[in-house]
Amino acid sequence: MDSYKISELAKEFDITTRSIRFYEDVGLLQPERSGSMRVYHRRDKVRLKLILRGKRLGFSLAEIRELFELYDTQQSQTQLNKMLAIIDAKQAVLQRQLEDINVVMNELHLARQRCQQALGQ
Repeated sequence: MDSYKISELAKEFDITTRSIRFYEDVGLLQPERSGSMRVYHRRDKVRLKLILRGKRLGFSLAEIRELFELYDTQQSQTQLNKMLAIIDAKQAVLQRQLEDINVVMNELHLARQRCQQALGQ
């Protein structure tokens, strides 16, 4: 079974060991202990990757925890419906952000063209 030290995970994901300890403190990661040393396994590494991806996508730690809890337990109809609601809400937010980004990108493109035309004259 693969195991990792906290420093190895921090380096791989380009985050601080303090961040990883924080995720442990809030219950998102549960490494084993070998004396005072934390020993992380493949499951912890995958969960850390999902935490970081979720944060990049705008999920709160509470939402990430909720998704982990849904994954870790038997998935009842209620849980699956809640997960779908979270996904739908996040997709709507990201779609609005994508549309805003496209508008800004077009405006920047037009501004660039005007600047290049002014320089050419």
